[in-house]
Amino acid sequence: MRALALVEQWPARPAAVGVIDPAGAVHTVGPTDWVRRLASVTKVLFTYAFLVAVEEGTVALDDEVAGVTARHLLAHAGGYGFDGPDQITPPGTRRIYSNTGIELLAGHLRSRSSMEVADYVREAVFDPLAMTATELRGSPAHQGFGHLDDLLRFARELRGPTLVDPATLHEATSVQFPGLDGVLPGFGRQSPMDWGLGFELRSGKRPHWTGTRTSPRTFGHFGGSGTFLFVDPDAEVAVACITDLEFGPWAIEAWTALNDAVLAEVCA
Repeated sequence: MRALALVEQWPARPAAVGVIDPAGAVHTVGPTDWVRRLASVTKVLFTYAFLVAVEEGTVALDDEVAGVTARHLLAHAGGYGFDGPDQITPPGTRRIYSNTGIELLAGHLRSRSSMEVADYVREAVFDPLAMTATELRGSPAHQGFGHLDDLLRFARELRGPTLVDPATLHEATSVQFPGLDGVLPGFGRQSPMDWGLGFELRSGKRPHWTGTRTSPRTFGHFGGSGTFLFVDPDAEVAVACITDLEFGPWAIEAWTALNDAVLAEVCA
């Protein structure tokens, strides 16, 4: 894939990037077995395990957790700040991106399943998808580690779910609590800042880290360690990226150029 040549110009060295094209073929550049911190991409891995737990009946989206519902917390609508124990707004009034909310959900899952969260996520998601190098080493909000090959395995699952019902994934990638404003880290205020259950949605956001050509139905997540994963179901493409250069202006420029080039190439 010609678009991947752009990765060679990135200040992040090395960088590993993979594309699954509409035919299902995988195109990569960089060290695909390089294990690095996934940062906030970890959130969608934990979310998927939580959805498995919902389908098993271990937890429910309407369960009360810390004064709000699990649905509020997955959608960053619980009113909790980025970090810390305090609820700073009433639930369902603002979209506040929150590590705290994910960690509260992890405690709820641990309590209901009687399992350590890292073990539950491994058994529910990593093992069935043969993501053998991926693990949680702390907070399920930002302390996952893995490599590109495993992220692409997860991307395949998101393109055609086998661990959850397709209707469950559809709900998770649909707007929850529509109309909420918020701040997308690194990209500024968005009105509205649409979010699904754990998955960030492209929707109508401008600017956006997936570039300018992805469809509104695009979903995924990016991380502060220069990582990202997204699926565009309309274009039938998925892109994953691992670096160890902290997110910054370089990423906004580089990711936009890459993702626009990928979409232009696969949709030509």
